[in-house]
Amino acid sequence: MTRILIVDDHPVVREGLSAMLATQRDFQVVGEAKDGAEAEQKVEELTPDVVLMDLEMPGVDGAEAIQSIRARHPEAKVLVLTAFDTDERILEAVKAGAQGYMLKGAPRDELFRAVRVVSQGGSLLEPVVAQKLLGRMGQMLSNQGGAPAEQLTERELDVLRLLVKGSRNKEIAAQLYITERTVKFHTGIIFQKLGVTNRSEAITVALQRRLVRL
Repeated sequence: MTRILIVDDHPVVREGLSAMLATQRDFQVVGEAKDGAEAEQKVEELTPDVVLMDLEMPGVDGAEAIQSIRARHPEAKVLVLTAFDTDERILEAVKAGAQGYMLKGAPRDELFRAVRVVSQGGSLLEPVVAQKLLGRMGQMLSNQGGAPAEQLTERELDVLRLLVKGSRNKEIAAQLYITERTVKFHTGIIFQKLGVTNRSEAITVALQRRLVRL
Protein backbone atom coordinates (compact mmCIF):
# COMPACT_ATOMS: atom_id res chain seq x y z
CA MET A 1 0.00 0.00 0.00
CA THR A 2 1.41 3.39 -1.05
CA ARG A 3 0.63 6.08 1.51
CA ILE A 4 0.24 9.52 -0.11
CA LEU A 5 0.26 13.08 1.22
CA ILE A 6 -1.42 15.65 -1.06
CA VAL A 7 -0.06 19.21 -0.93
CA ASP A 8 -1.99 21.93 -2.77
CA ASP A 9 -3.40 25.30 -1.72
CA HIS A 10 -6.76 24.71 -3.46
CA PRO A 11 -9.23 22.58 -1.42
CA VAL A 12 -11.12 21.52 -4.54
CA VAL A 13 -7.92 20.24 -6.14
CA ARG A 14 -7.01 18.29 -2.99
CA GLU A 15 -10.47 16.75 -2.80
CA GLY A 16 -10.41 15.83 -6.47
CA LEU A 17 -6.97 14.22 -6.26
CA SER A 18 -7.93 12.35 -3.11
CA ALA A 19 -11.05 10.92 -4.75
CA MET A 20 -9.13 9.96 -7.89
CA LEU A 21 -6.29 8.28 -6.02
CA ALA A 22 -8.80 6.39 -3.86
CA THR A 23 -9.91 4.46 -6.96
CA GLN A 24 -6.63 2.54 -6.83
CA ARG A 25 -6.50 -0.35 -4.37
CA ASP A 26 -2.80 0.10 -3.70
CA PHE A 27 -3.09 3.81 -2.85
CA GLN A 28 -4.07 5.38 0.48
CA VAL A 29 -4.28 9.15 0.96
CA VAL A 30 -3.11 9.64 4.55
CA GLY A 31 -3.30 13.42 4.69
CA GLU A 32 -3.52 16.79 2.99
CA ALA A 33 -1.64 20.08 3.37
CA LYS A 34 -2.45 23.55 2.07
CA ASP A 35 1.13 24.88 1.83
CA GLY A 36 4.77 23.97 2.18
CA ALA A 37 5.00 24.66 5.90
CA GLU A 38 2.07 22.38 6.68
CA ALA A 39 3.54 19.77 4.31
CA GLU A 40 6.75 19.67 6.34
CA GLN A 41 4.72 19.11 9.54
CA LYS A 42 2.59 16.39 7.95
CA VAL A 43 5.64 14.54 6.66
CA GLU A 44 6.99 14.48 10.21
CA GLU A 45 3.68 13.23 11.62
CA LEU A 46 2.56 10.81 8.89
CA THR A 47 5.78 9.64 7.15
CA PRO A 48 4.02 9.15 3.79
CA ASP A 49 5.56 7.04 1.02
CA VAL A 50 4.96 9.74 -1.59
CA VAL A 51 4.36 13.48 -1.26
CA LEU A 52 2.29 14.81 -4.18
CA MET A 53 3.47 18.42 -4.22
CA ASP A 54 2.22 21.58 -5.93
CA LEU A 55 4.82 24.33 -6.45
CA GLU A 56 3.02 27.68 -6.37
CA MET A 57 1.60 28.11 -2.86
CA PRO A 58 1.44 30.99 -0.35
CA GLY A 59 4.08 31.18 2.34
CA VAL A 60 6.52 28.29 1.93
CA ASP A 61 6.29 27.24 -1.71
CA GLY A 62 6.76 23.75 -3.11
CA ALA A 63 10.43 23.92 -4.06
CA GLU A 64 11.41 25.29 -0.65
CA ALA A 65 9.34 22.61 1.07
CA ILE A 66 10.92 19.86 -1.04
CA GLN A 67 14.40 21.00 -0.11
CA SER A 68 13.52 21.15 3.59
CA ILE A 69 11.76 17.77 3.57
CA ARG A 70 14.60 16.07 1.74
CA ALA A 71 17.16 17.61 4.09
CA ARG A 72 15.38 16.15 7.12
CA HIS A 73 14.21 12.96 5.42
CA PRO A 74 16.59 11.96 2.59
CA GLU A 75 14.45 8.88 1.96
CA ALA A 76 11.35 11.00 1.29
CA LYS A 77 9.92 10.69 -2.22
CA VAL A 78 8.33 13.75 -3.80
CA LEU A 79 6.30 13.87 -7.00
CA VAL A 80 5.58 17.39 -8.24
CA LEU A 81 2.11 17.93 -9.72
CA THR A 82 1.74 21.50 -10.90
CA ALA A 83 0.44 23.76 -13.65
CA PHE A 84 3.83 25.45 -14.02
CA ASP A 85 6.06 24.19 -16.83
CA THR A 86 8.62 27.01 -17.02
CA ASP A 87 12.26 25.98 -17.28
CA GLU A 88 13.18 27.75 -14.05
CA ARG A 89 10.43 26.09 -12.01
CA ILE A 90 11.24 22.63 -13.34
CA LEU A 91 14.97 23.00 -12.68
CA GLU A 92 14.30 24.45 -9.24
CA ALA A 93 12.14 21.46 -8.25
CA VAL A 94 14.56 18.85 -9.61
CA LYS A 95 17.52 20.46 -7.86
CA ALA A 96 15.50 20.60 -4.63
CA GLY A 97 15.18 16.82 -4.80
CA ALA A 98 11.91 15.98 -6.54
CA GLN A 99 11.93 12.48 -8.05
CA GLY A 100 9.15 13.21 -10.52
CA TYR A 101 7.49 16.15 -12.26
CA MET A 102 3.99 15.96 -13.74
CA LEU A 103 1.74 18.67 -15.13
CA LYS A 104 -1.83 19.06 -13.95
CA GLY A 105 -4.07 17.81 -16.70
CA ALA A 106 -1.96 14.73 -17.42
CA PRO A 107 -4.05 11.56 -17.97
CA ARG A 108 -4.95 9.87 -14.70
CA ASP A 109 -3.26 6.61 -15.71
CA GLU A 110 0.01 8.50 -16.22
CA LEU A 111 -0.32 10.05 -12.76
CA PHE A 112 -1.01 6.63 -11.21
CA ARG A 113 2.07 5.23 -12.95
CA ALA A 114 4.19 8.17 -11.79
CA VAL A 115 3.12 7.66 -8.17
CA ARG A 116 4.02 3.97 -8.38
CA VAL A 117 7.38 4.59 -10.06
CA VAL A 118 8.39 7.26 -7.54
CA SER A 119 7.15 5.25 -4.54
CA GLN A 120 9.37 2.35 -5.57
CA GLY A 121 12.49 4.46 -5.90
CA GLY A 122 12.32 5.43 -9.57
CA SER A 123 12.25 8.84 -11.23
CA LEU A 124 9.85 10.08 -13.85
CA LEU A 125 9.66 13.25 -15.90
CA GLU A 126 6.72 13.84 -18.21
CA PRO A 127 8.09 14.07 -21.83
CA VAL A 128 7.24 17.76 -22.26
CA VAL A 129 8.90 18.49 -18.92
CA ALA A 130 11.99 16.46 -19.86
CA GLN A 131 12.38 18.40 -23.10
CA LYS A 132 12.17 21.76 -21.32
CA LEU A 133 14.66 20.62 -18.71
CA LEU A 134 17.03 19.35 -21.40
CA GLY A 135 16.95 22.73 -23.10
CA ARG A 136 17.63 24.54 -19.85
CA MET A 137 20.48 22.21 -18.86
CA GLY A 138 21.96 22.54 -22.35
CA GLN A 139 21.99 26.32 -22.01
CA MET A 140 23.64 26.10 -18.60
CA LEU A 141 26.32 23.70 -19.86
CA SER A 142 26.96 25.95 -22.85
CA ASN A 143 27.44 28.93 -20.55
CA GLN A 144 29.86 26.86 -18.48
CA GLY A 145 31.87 25.76 -21.49
CA GLY A 146 30.12 22.39 -21.89
CA ALA A 147 32.66 20.39 -19.91
CA PRO A 148 32.26 16.68 -20.78
CA ALA A 149 31.31 14.15 -18.15
CA GLU A 150 33.85 11.60 -16.99
CA GLN A 151 33.48 8.56 -19.21
CA LEU A 152 31.04 5.89 -18.02
CA THR A 153 31.82 2.18 -18.21
CA GLU A 154 29.59 -0.16 -20.23
CA ARG A 155 28.00 -1.49 -17.03
CA GLU A 156 27.32 2.03 -15.78
CA LEU A 157 25.69 2.86 -19.12
CA ASP A 158 23.53 -0.26 -18.79
CA VAL A 159 22.36 0.93 -15.38
CA LEU A 160 21.85 4.48 -16.65
CA ARG A 161 19.65 3.29 -19.55
CA LEU A 162 17.37 1.51 -17.10
CA LEU A 163 17.30 4.53 -14.79
CA VAL A 164 16.08 6.62 -17.71
CA LYS A 165 13.26 4.10 -18.28
CA GLY A 166 12.15 4.60 -14.67
CA SER A 167 13.23 1.14 -13.52
CA ARG A 168 13.58 0.48 -9.80
CA ASN A 169 16.76 -0.92 -8.25
CA LYS A 170 15.17 -4.34 -7.92
CA GLU A 171 14.18 -4.36 -11.60
CA ILE A 172 17.64 -3.19 -12.71
CA ALA A 173 19.26 -5.90 -10.62
CA ALA A 174 17.03 -8.58 -12.18
CA GLN A 175 17.61 -7.42 -15.75
CA LEU A 176 21.38 -7.12 -15.37
CA TYR A 177 21.78 -10.22 -13.14
CA ILE A 178 23.45 -8.29 -10.35
CA THR A 179 22.51 -7.54 -6.75
CA GLU A 180 20.58 -4.46 -5.62
CA ARG A 181 23.63 -3.47 -3.60
CA THR A 182 25.70 -3.48 -6.80
CA VAL A 183 23.04 -1.37 -8.52
CA LYS A 184 23.26 1.20 -5.72
CA PHE A 185 27.05 1.21 -6.04
CA HIS A 186 26.92 1.83 -9.78
CA THR A 187 24.25 4.51 -9.33
CA GLY A 188 26.45 6.36 -6.85
CA ILE A 189 29.38 6.28 -9.27
CA ILE A 190 27.13 7.51 -12.10
CA PHE A 191 25.94 10.44 -9.97
CA GLN A 192 29.54 11.31 -9.16
CA LYS A 193 30.70 11.17 -12.77
CA LEU A 194 27.76 13.20 -14.07
CA GLY A 195 28.04 15.74 -11.26
CA VAL A 196 24.46 15.24 -10.05
CA THR A 197 22.79 14.40 -6.75
CA ASN A 198 19.63 12.48 -7.69
CA ARG A 199 18.02 10.34 -10.39
CA SER A 200 16.07 13.14 -12.01
CA GLU A 201 19.22 15.19 -12.57
CA ALA A 202 21.10 12.09 -13.80
CA ILE A 203 18.37 11.38 -16.36
CA THR A 204 18.37 14.97 -17.55
CA VAL A 205 22.15 15.18 -17.95
CA ALA A 206 22.30 11.75 -19.60
CA LEU A 207 19.72 12.76 -22.20
CA GLN A 208 21.22 16.20 -22.77
CA ARG A 209 24.66 14.70 -23.40
CA ARG A 210 23.10 11.93 -25.49
CA LEU A 211 24.60 9.19 -23.34
CA VAL A 212 21.24 7.42 -23.69
CA ARG A 213 17.99 8.04 -25.56
CA LEU A 214 14.54 8.78 -24.15
